[in-house]
Amino acid sequence: MYKKFHKESLNKLSKNKSYIILGLIFIFLIFIAYEYYHRYFLLFKDPAKLKKIIMSYGKYSVLAFFILQVIQVVAFFIPGEIVQIAGGYIYGTTFGSGLSLLGITTGSMMVYFISNFYGKPLIDKIISDKDLKFFQRVLNLGKINSIVFLLYLIPGIPKDVLAYICGVSNITFKNFIFYSTLGRIPGIFISAYFGAKINSGNRITLVAIGIVAVVLFLIGIFKGEKIISSIVRSNSSKES
Repeated sequence: MYKKFHKESLNKLSKNKSYIILGLIFIFLIFIAYEYYHRYFLLFKDPAKLKKIIMSYGKYSVLAFFILQVIQVVAFFIPGEIVQIAGGYIYGTTFGSGLSLLGITTGSMMVYFISNFYGKPLIDKIISDKDLKFFQRVLNLGKINSIVFLLYLIPGIPKDVLAYICGVSNITFKNFIFYSTLGRIPGIFISAYFGAKINSGNRITLVAIGIVAVVLFLIGIFKGEKIISSIVRSNSSKES
């Protein structure tokens, strides 16, 4: 009896080995993110200080930034825009955007698999009822691929929280990565461009970008759901 139980347990562990490893990595990243975020909270509001820390890793600075970006997605309480601005500030618009996109995509892949494996019990523990109800309502507005793209495209929506919810939705992994990445590109590019312009000292450009970003952010917060609903209705009427 014991041998049979032991054998079944080993088989289950063997089948789910990759998910167990992923889960352990997830716990480790959350712990590291929590420690760094609370210990160095102000650094995440100051790209210049963040640059100093990243560059202190020397030839491994690119890897350090990549890991930071992955951690930011997994531990969504770290403000993503600041990390992306820092990417542009440190590496310039093009390379900074590319590096942020790579880190964000990697983090999103991890989050999707973690969420998909552990299911709704995990989601209920880490995401507020308000956010959960909002995304569940919005994801049911139309075709999920289009909705996910729009949610990632529109500023002001907590995108990294959405990655966890997508893991327990009916969107496939392939479609999630494609549409979420496509939707993220404009925002990442603008953040990196803003970061790159900090070095130029051109205050007029910085203020202009900042004002536009804030306006779009506020529109996304207060009108995001209505915008998505309108686009979905418009597309549905064209198809019918």
